[in-house]
Amino acid sequence: MDLNISNKKTALVIDSFDNVAVALTDLKQGEECIIRFNNREEEVTVFEDIPFGHKFAILDIDKDESVLKYGEEIGRMMVPVKKGSYIHNHNMYCERGMK
Repeated sequence: MDLNISNKKTALVIDSFDNVAVALTDLKQGEECIIRFNNREEEVTVFEDIPFGHKFAILDIDKDESVLKYGEEIGRMMVPVKKGSYIHNHNMYCERGMK
């Protein structure tokens, strides 16, 4: 696997507990990008277009499972998603604003 990031798109994992990454550029369906976390690098293929600054799963996340960003729960999944799936308000909910 060629992990030369000079020609690869990248995404940011903010905290080692996170299960999402943030796209550092627009990503198109089927593109691979490099994520760095826990002192390693990994390639992830995205399943959908993901705009710059938006989140995608870095591992499978089940329905009602916490979405973790900044090491904190920012919401829960409405549906299960696979690694590389776009995470946004179309498939994630936040109970904090509902209480």
